[in-house]
Amino acid sequence: MPLQLDRYAVIGNPITHSKSPLIHQLFAEQTQQSLTYQAVLVPLGEFEAQVGELFAQGLRGCNVTIPFKQNAWAFAQERSPYAQIAGALNTLMLRPDQSIYGHNTDGLGMMRDLLVNKQVAIQGKKVLVLGAGGAVRGIIQPLLEAQPALVQLANRTAATASELARDFKPYGEIAGGGLEAIHSRFDLIINGTAASLQGELPDLPAHCLSEGGVAYDMMYSSEPTPFMRWAHEQGASQVFDGLGMLIEQAAEAFELWRGIRPNTQPVFAALTK
Repeated sequence: MPLQLDRYAVIGNPITHSKSPLIHQLFAEQTQQSLTYQAVLVPLGEFEAQVGELFAQGLRGCNVTIPFKQNAWAFAQERSPYAQIAGALNTLMLRPDQSIYGHNTDGLGMMRDLLVNKQVAIQGKKVLVLGAGGAVRGIIQPLLEAQPALVQLANRTAATASELARDFKPYGEIAGGGLEAIHSRFDLIINGTAASLQGELPDLPAHCLSEGGVAYDMMYSSEPTPFMRWAHEQGASQVFDGLGMLIEQAAEAFELWRGIRPNTQPVFAALTK
């Protein structure tokens, strides 16, 4: 009989744009791990039923992307401290006792990309984070651990950002409100909204990026996103998309699943050719 490969997947809606299958294929080749990894489109409202069925059919683990990160949090039977505090997660794993363990690797991946790969200074800096959904929930605690002077959350619905800021108040200097409440300048602006997936720009006031500031879009695209183009127009010294974050958070998940950490630099080079 042919060898049965361990099965993994990424779950989302939309999902055709995902580079995760290629990233994990490259990780598997590099570390000589035998596995398969596929993208799975799940209809809205069917996350629990479809993912439950996938695990029942032998899935060993999965990554979870927009818009299911909070669904995944509720689905997990045990959660890592990062996932528990975030109220959202992006990584699920089947344990030997058949229970489902959840982890959030988004913030860890983004911070590794910013601090190590991109050499962006965060300690003592003012940071603006756009959005307040599942993707943003996963990055706040690791971001606050880097000791910025302030993290301000700005969202179309002000109350959502204010509530999220209150949840994370014990972990650092953080505030939240509407996009119209952005009045000061920031050293780093992180776009955590899904606007880039729709080719749109969050409604940002002019001149909220400090001179020489840095812009980081958590989404990735083959072309600069509207947010990235806006940042260039504002005179940003450095502008990045989320490809490095995607690769680094994938490495965190891969290590959780397989017990071996892949080298991300060759994968980043391969995907940016």
